[in-house]
Amino acid sequence: MNFTKLKEKKIRKTISKLSKKNEGNRFVSQDKIKSIGILTTDKVSSQLELQSEIESTLGVRNTKIYSFRRFNKTEEVSYRHFSEKDVNWKGEFHQQNFKSFLEQPFDLLIAYFDDKHLYLELATLQSRASFKVGFSQVNYKLFDIDFSIETIDIQQFSSELKKYLSILNKL
Repeated sequence: MNFTKLKEKKIRKTISKLSKKNEGNRFVSQDKIKSIGILTTDKVSSQLELQSEIESTLGVRNTKIYSFRRFNKTEEVSYRHFSEKDVNWKGEFHQQNFKSFLEQPFDLLIAYFDDKHLYLELATLQSRASFKVGFSQVNYKLFDIDFSIETIDIQQFSSELKKYLSILNKL
């Protein structure tokens, strides 16, 4: 029996329940953006200078980034990454550093991934950020604003994000 598939199915149910629960209860803060959290994959964070591009475009300094990477016994444990092993069957994260990242009340959470990704979607749902942005290919229920841009084009994403945040008077 494949326990990984069973665990993923259980987590999908948890995501479905959480998104239905949050659908009508979502509160969007009108505060200016002072702190930013970024959730992405290890592949994207290693190829793009995502954190520095967002900081320079939006003019914010306290940006924190966390990346998902597949579990590998040979790699060292990193405090900037999480893996599928850091989630239990109930969809709860048990890595302490990542839990504190999710519990931090960011003014903006950027979910920088464009494919459906079970663990990143779960983390986005569980984040206590007051405003969430992401990509339209993922799950529109997760975000307050979603963009239909390629993830490779970081400059276009950051300029569009700045434009919409300025319109909403959050910068």
